[in-house]
Amino acid sequence: MIVAHKIALDPNNVQASYFAKAAGTARFAYNWALAEWQRQYEAWKQDNSLPKPTEAALRRQLNAIKREQFPWMLEVTKCAPQMAIIQLGQAFQNFFAGRARYPQFRKKGVHDRFTLTNDQFSIDGSRIRIPNLGWVRMRESLRFAGKIMSATISRVADRWFVSITVQTEDLSHLPKAENQGVVGVDLGVSALATLSTGETIPGPKPHKALLGRLRRLSRSLSRKQKGSANRKKAKAKLARLHARIANIRQDALHKLTTDLTRRFHTIGIEDLNVRGMVRNRHLARSIADMGFFEFRRQLEYKAAMRGGQVVIADRWFPSSKICSACGSVQEAMPLSVRQWICPDCGTRHDRDLNAARNLATYAVSSTVSACGEEGAGSGLATGVKPASMKQEVSFVPV
Repeated sequence: MIVAHKIALDPNNVQASYFAKAAGTARFAYNWALAEWQRQYEAWKQDNSLPKPTEAALRRQLNAIKREQFPWMLEVTKCAPQMAIIQLGQAFQNFFAGRARYPQFRKKGVHDRFTLTNDQFSIDGSRIRIPNLGWVRMRESLRFAGKIMSATISRVADRWFVSITVQTEDLSHLPKAENQGVVGVDLGVSALATLSTGETIPGPKPHKALLGRLRRLSRSLSRKQKGSANRKKAKAKLARLHARIANIRQDALHKLTTDLTRRFHTIGIEDLNVRGMVRNRHLARSIADMGFFEFRRQLEYKAAMRGGQVVIADRWFPSSKICSACGSVQEAMPLSVRQWICPDCGTRHDRDLNAARNLATYAVSSTVSACGEEGAGSGLATGVKPASMKQEVSFVPV
């Protein structure tokens, strides 16, 4: 299993300047390789006798010319430009496989980062040694034991972080789930999550809470002259506020997903169409403020680490329309209906709690069917989603 531990760094001014220079070098190499890839591909389409562009060929080409044309690249670690081109090759692989969009040019100040291979750095307690720079203090030591694969140093607002990837088989630091039964989780806007046990977890809604300050800082930034020192200060202040909003959201999601995976072995959730949901201009901001996709991502890898499983209900599973008492299905259930009475059995339902109970029932029937007992459950299409094998244990967003 591959896990990543993201740790805040505590660099001095010289080290922070080196990080910015290395990130800029990686960005330049990525953009240079992308432009060269496009040029060579167009040339290949005109003349098929020419070679197609490849990641390995572009790396050799850059190594041949960087001493004469880009001597400033030698001031930072060689991994910065080389790994950037390797990442471009992976981006094209994902594009050709239909997993991602066509690679775009990187922009300064947006996801500034560079990657080191495992032979280019070393870790000693709460510090990391980086080529051409020396030891840099980390806010905590590495949690996982195993083979270190790589390290990515990135900037969020005015803070630097290192994400260390480790291949490990030892997850003994996490005890197995307590197995308090099966739980269904219904995500919502008014409350972040409603559990089939009757618990309701309110969401922090950090974007809504800090929207006034966000607007004020955005207006202040727009009034500053481009290229001025005041604009740079206003931009940094706005970036810190965005990072704070993201951190509040991440903190709430980590606490909720950790509690669920610690208590329950089997968790049932819905396969939400988040991209379609945010097209509703009335609910888009509230939906994005909850972080539904991040909730599912964290739930899957944490369940795998504790030996549990996450059961994903089909996107068209009518969790809100089914009466959890008698099983009858209603034809229509507008979003404005929060309480309803079943016309068949007369049971009064809270919309979210009823949906959570139906998801718990779905999870039970799915696990029973997976064990080979035919005919169990409601007969609808079931699917047990195995947790992802690649995880990122990250408490601060990239």
